[in-house]
Amino acid sequence: MSDIRHSLLRRDALSAAKEVLYHLDIYFSSQLQSAPLPIVDKGPVELLEEFVFQRLNSLQELQLLEIMCNYFQEQTKDSVRQIIFSSLFSPQGNKADDSRMSLLGKLVSMAVAVCRIPVLECAASWLQRTPVVYCVRLARALVDDYCCLVPGSVQTLKQILSASPRFCCQFITSVTALYDLSSDDLIPPLDLLEMIVSWIFEDPRLILITFLNTPIAANLPIGFLELTPLTGLIRWCVKAPLAYKRKKKPSLSNGHVTPKVPKDSGGMDRDSHLLYSKLHLSVLQVLMVVQVHLTEKNLYGRLGLILFDHMVPLVEEINRLADELNPLNASQEIELSLDRLAQALQVAMASGALLCTRDDLRTLCSRLPHNNLLQLVISGPVQQTPHAALPPGFYPHIHTPPLGYGAVPAHPAAHPALPTHPGHTFISGMTFPFRPIR
Repeated sequence: MSDIRHSLLRRDALSAAKEVLYHLDIYFSSQLQSAPLPIVDKGPVELLEEFVFQRLNSLQELQLLEIMCNYFQEQTKDSVRQIIFSSLFSPQGNKADDSRMSLLGKLVSMAVAVCRIPVLECAASWLQRTPVVYCVRLARALVDDYCCLVPGSVQTLKQILSASPRFCCQFITSVTALYDLSSDDLIPPLDLLEMIVSWIFEDPRLILITFLNTPIAANLPIGFLELTPLTGLIRWCVKAPLAYKRKKKPSLSNGHVTPKVPKDSGGMDRDSHLLYSKLHLSVLQVLMVVQVHLTEKNLYGRLGLILFDHMVPLVEEINRLADELNPLNASQEIELSLDRLAQALQVAMASGALLCTRDDLRTLCSRLPHNNLLQLVISGPVQQTPHAALPPGFYPHIHTPPLGYGAVPAHPAAHPALPTHPGHTFISGMTFPFRPIR
């Protein structure tokens, strides 16, 4: 690599950057012929950091982005594309990471604008194997470019659904990790919310794409994006009524309530309310089909797509928000939030997406305000034959209502391919047995 470096030093910055890509292409193409997973050693990374991430002015950077877009479009071998992308943009934990992330955000933004599918597919893989702290930075860059800076530009981002559903799935997971509704600044922009709801409502199975197309072990790495955005989307639906109410709440100044907040400055308007309702419905629909896919992958009862440990902070946040808001002024929002939580917990446990015991659930929800539907859920189902795939004490079929509640008869024939599974109350086309989603 030292000879290459001396040659690059004699070139102008843009030519040197192009030459680095050329040498990397040759280097990794050769490596892939002898090893399916070549190791990216220190030499290529040092060349990238010296000649790609630190020597370019704005015009040269724009030219380089165009060169990169064209390179990934023209490279026919996906394995070469993936390893070049990884060597370019995998964080190294050094000072070059800021430049690396900045260039990545601009490259993916350009790929969205000109619909460069290979770049989007590489970015989807990058999001899957990169720590979440970096994934949310890429998500923020795209949201800034397409949802905040230029009015109407979200339509360009919206159109990539058909081009790269896998990237869209990973993007949704990233933005739900970024916008966790923990503060007013972290409520998703309306354009972003509307786009994501339209994607998912059009095809709810979009949010399972990564899960369905990834070899999965029962133990997932910590600190990375989840396999699906289900947890993040549940957080959005459940917290939204309270988070928007908090945003609308007048602040205190010197012990006195400040003048009333203008109507358009906070609170959930009708458009947002309908969007979150549609999103909640779509999430429930996806949860109802998860059991089949978990069984197909031999992961039913072994892998929870919604981790119980992630439900704990969500419930704590709901409890804190309910305490913070005056129940007398936010009773409807609190009830809606808890209704959605109960419905999500019930269907997630019924499908095997959430693995926990009845005692776990009671303990988790014990401090929440009273809610009739939530009480029905945590009271547990009628006793059934234990599922062979689950250890004692787990009950995925929590959807069976208590005796006397008017349960809809089960239909064992609904899943003829799964004879060992008890019948299901929640099947496509059947009315939800509890109160309607508002």
